Amino acid sequence: MIIVTGGAGFIGSNLVAALNDRGLYEVVVVDRLGDGAKWRNLAKRELAGLVAPGALFGFLDAHAPEIEAVFHLGAISSTTETDTDLIAENNFALSLRLWEWCGWRGTRLIYASSAATYGDGAAGFDDALDVDALARLRPLNAYGWSKHLFDRRIARLVGIGAPTPRQWAGLKFFNVYGPNEYHKGAQRSVVAHLWPRVVADEPAVLFRSHRPGIAHGDQARDFVWVGDCVAVLLWLYDNPPVCGLFNVGSGTARSFKDLATAVFAAAGKPPRIDYVDTPVEIRDKYQYFTEARLERLRAAGFTAPTVALEDGVRRYVREFLMTDDPYR
Repeated sequence: MIIVTGGAGFIGSNLVAALNDRGLYEVVVVDRLGDGAKWRNLAKRELAGLVAPGALFGFLDAHAPEIEAVFHLGAISSTTETDTDLIAENNFALSLRLWEWCGWRGTRLIYASSAATYGDGAAGFDDALDVDALARLRPLNAYGWSKHLFDRRIARLVGIGAPTPRQWAGLKFFNVYGPNEYHKGAQRSVVAHLWPRVVADEPAVLFRSHRPGIAHGDQARDFVWVGDCVAVLLWLYDNPPVCGLFNVGSGTARSFKDLATAVFAAAGKPPRIDYVDTPVEIRDKYQYFTEARLERLRAAGFTAPTVALEDGVRRYVREFLMTDDPYR
């Protein structure tokens, strides 16, 4: 049995699809579906169970001998959430309890961290599992801080030789885009935000630069196709001896202008881009550059190439966004 927390979410539902594609159907999703269309992320999938987050540990205890691995992808992921107590309870305390449960039972645990742990990038993007290196990072929001807090605790526990899950890995996902993100609202990828404007023959709207020497639209991110994230998750599942903290991105920073141009190109239209001021309330927390260092992931044995931005955007647009059924 495989447990996927957050399995109805963006990366989680893509992972569930990939597991089904492998012929693995003893998959249990732990998530809230709410009253929107989030259920459609799982509509094509076969599941062995669907568990509410509040019932997670009771389910784990009842099925402990059957559980091979836990993919812990569930979290409060909004970078604008203001209830820090709620964020800390879900993203740190629950994650730590799950770590302890998997360590006690000898169950494999692969969990989602985030590139938001790197803050403005001033301390670099090195995914070293080192308590001193991690202490130098300064996340810019409560979400990034909660993920960072958990990474730091794991680094400390591993460093002192405390009991760990049989396999464990934390993944610092960068800016992920792809199908099944539609329920995320304001937290959707830039591709998903731009697409309705492209369809309506309106210009893309990007933030102006407020830093000397950086042109409007040249702010850069490591945009990563969701399929690349799933490939890393499956590779870890296939390689139980691999443990560690790893960046998951394309390895190449690309500008927002590049991204917008790729969306227009995928739609067969010439690019049109307007610029607006970055809102004052987020201007001092706005990242101007992110890029995943993938050396540690490669050194651990992951050799699959990453999908280039233009190829990933083309696939997203033409195989999903332009179709009657955009869900995977």
